[in-house]
Amino acid sequence: MAGRISSNSSLTKLQALNGLFAIYKKQGPTSADVLNSLKEVLLREAGVENPNPRKRKKQSLKMGHGGTLDSNACGVLVVGVGNGTKMLTTMLAGSKKYVAVGQLGKATDTLDATGSVVLEKDFEHVTRLEVEEKLKTFTGDIMQVPPLYSALKRDGQRLSVLLKKGHKVEAKPARAVTVYNLTLQEFTAPLFTLDIECGGGFYELTRTKQGQFTLEEHALQEEQWSLEHILRALQPCPEALS
Repeated sequence: MAGRISSNSSLTKLQALNGLFAIYKKQGPTSADVLNSLKEVLLREAGVENPNPRKRKKQSLKMGHGGTLDSNACGVLVVGVGNGTKMLTTMLAGSKKYVAVGQLGKATDTLDATGSVVLEKDFEHVTRLEVEEKLKTFTGDIMQVPPLYSALKRDGQRLSVLLKKGHKVEAKPARAVTVYNLTLQEFTAPLFTLDIECGGGFYELTRTKQGQFTLEEHALQEEQWSLEHILRALQPCPEALS
């Protein structure tokens, strides 16, 4: 059932927005879930009763995001509103920055901290210098096999969901990805922290930068999801797109 609109002008102002801004995506929900939550919050603030952000027909607020973060990932999620959705392809093509924490000596079935440990090895002999040397082999244009537990889809369903349902899923073929910079920030065995600047196709834990948007300076936290804060943060479309 379509929501009823109040007489105030907030909805008109909301629907008139055209541009890009960034929000913080927490761990747990999908990027699509977060976007729908944002739309629902904004529509309620604008006076729409019982908004249904998933209903695409007669959509009262045009909004999209510029690059999926996995459910277990968090950080910067760039949002396009109005004609700003036409600019989102530049977010997908541009460089991104991530922070990832790894643990030596253990491997999991999901290749992240949420999985079950399937292999354990000694790590006491591994030094910071050896890790830094190894990182050099992962810099530049490299071939990467996407992890099965990721946002990639088969027949419209996420591979991670299919796996959890017990379906057999084959690995996707390796594909070219680009790593612009890979730095070891902290090393306290067994834990180590990496800073990664890369192109698209990576599956890391915390996205700290996407395009010109950074986590510290630009990403709106949930309590800032309001028309007022978006108006302050919005980077408007070029006039050709407006």
